Amino acid sequence: MSVFLPYRFYSKTAIEYRASRLLRQMQGAQNAVLWPLDATVVADFLDLGVVWDRLEADEGGAIAARILPKQRLIEINEEILDKPQGFQESTLAHEIGHWVLHINHQVADRAEDASDPDADLFVCRGKSNISQLESIEWQAQYFAGSLLMPRHILAQKSQGRDLLHWPHLYEIRDELGVSISNLVNRLENLGWIYVDKRSRDREIYPGEALLNGEIRLFG
Repeated sequence: MSVFLPYRFYSKTAIEYRASRLLRQMQGAQNAVLWPLDATVVADFLDLGVVWDRLEADEGGAIAARILPKQRLIEINEEILDKPQGFQESTLAHEIGHWVLHINHQVADRAEDASDPDADLFVCRGKSNISQLESIEWQAQYFAGSLLMPRHILAQKSQGRDLLHWPHLYEIRDELGVSISNLVNRLENLGWIYVDKRSRDREIYPGEALLNGEIRLFG
C-alpha cells in the first residue's frame, strides 16, 4: 500500500476545516497557539522533524522542500534562509499541509524501510504542468494560509483597520509574520478584498464577501 493517499479534490471549506481542527487539537492538548504562528511548533505537535539542508536540483528542477514520510521528516532547502521569515514559515506550513492532506499516516508509521532516505519522497517544486500535481500543490498552499492566517485571527487583526489601504495590510502582515503576497492571496481567497494587479498602484477593492454583506470588517 502506498504511503501517499490517492488524489482527491478538496474544497476550500474542507481544507480550512482540516487546518482549524489541527489548531483546536493543539489547544486541546494545552499547546500554546499564538500569533504569529511558529510553524515548527505545529510540526513538533505532529511529531515531524524539520531540518534545513542543501537540496540539490535534479532532472525535474529545483527542489524547495520535501517530505520523507517514513521518517516523519520535512527537509527544507537551506537556500530559502536568505528569504524573509514569512516565506520560510509559509514553506514549512505548506509541507505540513502535504502531511495532513496527502500522506497515509498508518502506512508511514509501519513502514519497514524508514531508514532509506530516498524511499517514497514527496518532493515539492515550483510549477508543474500536470493538473493533479498542480491541484495538490494548491491544496497544500491553501492549507498553509488557513493555518497561519485563520479567519477569526484575520478578523481580529482587521478591526480598526481598512483592508483597502496598503499600509494597514502591511501592519497585519507584520503582526502575523507572513509575507504580503501570502496575506493578499488569503484575503482574496476569502473574498474580503480584490487587488487590481493591472493598475499601476495595485488598487484594492472590496471582495465579494464584503459586498454581499457576508462579513463586516470596517467601522
